[in-house]
Amino acid sequence: MPAASRHQRIFLPVLLALVALAWATLWAWASSPYARYLEHGDWVADGPLAELCSAVPQGALLVPAALSSLAWLLMSLAMMLPTTLPLFDAFDRLAARRPDHGLLLFLLGLGYVAAWGLFGLLAHGLHALLLAGIDRLPWLSWNAWVIGAATVALAGAFQFSALKYRCLEQCRTPLSFVIQHWRGKHQAWRAFALGAHHGLFCIGCCWALMLLMFVVGAGNLGWMLMLAAVMAVEKNVSWGRRISTPLGIALLVGAAVLVARHL
Repeated sequence: MPAASRHQRIFLPVLLALVALAWATLWAWASSPYARYLEHGDWVADGPLAELCSAVPQGALLVPAALSSLAWLLMSLAMMLPTTLPLFDAFDRLAARRPDHGLLLFLLGLGYVAAWGLFGLLAHGLHALLLAGIDRLPWLSWNAWVIGAATVALAGAFQFSALKYRCLEQCRTPLSFVIQHWRGKHQAWRAFALGAHHGLFCIGCCWALMLLMFVVGAGNLGWMLMLAAVMAVEKNVSWGRRISTPLGIALLVGAAVLVARHL
């Protein structure tokens, strides 16, 4: 069997196994006594992680950031990696005859995951700032539902933005994207940069929907599956763009319902 065909037959099962492992790890985490750490709870209040936060220099900052990044990394692998199968398939076919084909595929995935990992760090930082603001504003502490309603409304409004569709078009044409950006020397670096670049466009079209996990709970696997399916359809199915507007309307209506229930 030619090396290129052998690589293509091995690649997809390995990628799907990685996705399945991410889902299984999230399920095990959400079912464990440490599930509250998926919800960004009080890391330093009690339990073994409180001791770790106390023992490590700057642990109250570094330990939550590390675990939040791990949670986001797992969610990115579980939710976003399946939506990039067309990108990996296009790159796989383009680089199939290269002797370093496997390494380049790995670096492509590493770049993509690195982009989402950085986004996870940013989301964790913003969430920490938001919690600090809640502690200083009694009204917001008593009306935390406002934050949830605002997040849902933001996700709904973003469905109608031009940025959403510019990024979505890049995600929907993976072969053109690879051909456009796969050139020049230093192929290993190019593969990593290609994955990171595509990851940025993926973040650009999906970040608002991903932030909904802060509303429904990062450990809620049912919502994760539904959001992952929606994003996969939007990016990869020929009629996927048609669901963007109805989804935006549904999210805006949901935000309005949340407001009406609390007024």
